[in-house]
Amino acid sequence: MKNIAPETEAEAEESDFKPLTAQEAQEWRRRHPAPSVWRLVAAQALMGVVVALVAWGVSGERHVAWSAGYGALAVVLPAAVFARGMARQRRVAGAAMVGFMGWELVKIVLTIAMLAAAPLWVSQLSWLALVVGMLVTMKTYWVALLVRPGVRKTDGLREE
Repeated sequence: MKNIAPETEAEAEESDFKPLTAQEAQEWRRRHPAPSVWRLVAAQALMGVVVALVAWGVSGERHVAWSAGYGALAVVLPAAVFARGMARQRRVAGAAMVGFMGWELVKIVLTIAMLAAAPLWVSQLSWLALVVGMLVTMKTYWVALLVRPGVRKTDGLREE
């Protein structure tokens, strides 16, 4: 009796992977520029100001605006610290991963510390406004990534 390993779909398919030449890779990088991290942080900060103004306009109360603004700050400040820390990392793959994890931990701890200190910094704190400020500011990151220049819009999946 022969033992024949079953053929999986992945093994049965021909690989259509074709590595890029140096010139093709350079052209791809030219057409797909890396987004600026600082532009994303600035977009979040701008949205934080907008959400604080909207909170003030809707509620008519300053403490609600300050709460929403502080919620936005609890996203923007740790993101800026993370961006600054990552910008200083070396380009070595292993060091970059360790640096990423380390700076992500710093970002999380800073966010938690800011949330714990919120009642001390904002009088008559509105937790609802703070959370709304945080959520809107966090979601701005994805919107900024989608609308950045150089992003090609696709019509779903298509064969080339």
